[in-house]
Amino acid sequence: MHNQSHRRGWLLLLALPYIAVLWVGSYNKLEPGWLGFPYFYWYQLAWVPLCSILVAIVFRLTRSERS
Repeated sequence: MHNQSHRRGWLLLLALPYIAVLWVGSYNKLEPGWLGFPYFYWYQLAWVPLCSILVAIVFRLTRSERS
């Protein structure tokens, strides 16, 4: 039972991108720009690789608990 609740804790990391992108008020601005992109766009694009990294971390941590 302890392993399953511990695994659920790691799965909560997967909620971070949803919260970060759905909370539009936190990044609905033009500055700071980066390479000519307003903050609004590069913030969202930055979550694409971050999501991949988070999924890989959660996969590895929960996979080791399954075995």
